[in-house]
Amino acid sequence: MPYILQGKRITRKLNKMNKIQFTLTVALLSFIPATAFSAGNITAGQNKSAVCHACHGATGKSAQPIYPNLGGQQQSYLIRSLNGFRDGSRQNAIMNGFAANLSDADIADISAWYASQQGLTEITDK
Repeated sequence: MPYILQGKRITRKLNKMNKIQFTLTVALLSFIPATAFSAGNITAGQNKSAVCHACHGATGKSAQPIYPNLGGQQQSYLIRSLNGFRDGSRQNAIMNGFAANLSDADIADISAWYASQQGLTEITDK
């Protein structure tokens, strides 16, 4: 009988430890940026985005008001936009031409790069 009671105590202690470990794991994972879990290679995206720099800037901050800022934009939005330009469902004469030759990996990498950059912190007229 004492053995069974001891087993229950051990089980209760293990359950309590599992709850603590789970809570700690969730807390630690919440500190990891979302880009760490995203598809795409940020370093490769930086290299592949060189042609984009003329309009959108090296870090996604456009120098011209007619070109959108891409830095800090949601990666899922950037992927959707580039896929739309590539398949023609989103129309822009310049972007359709650039996106036409991008692979899925290229789009994921470029999107990862711009999503990893700091977005605008204030709105100013250009």
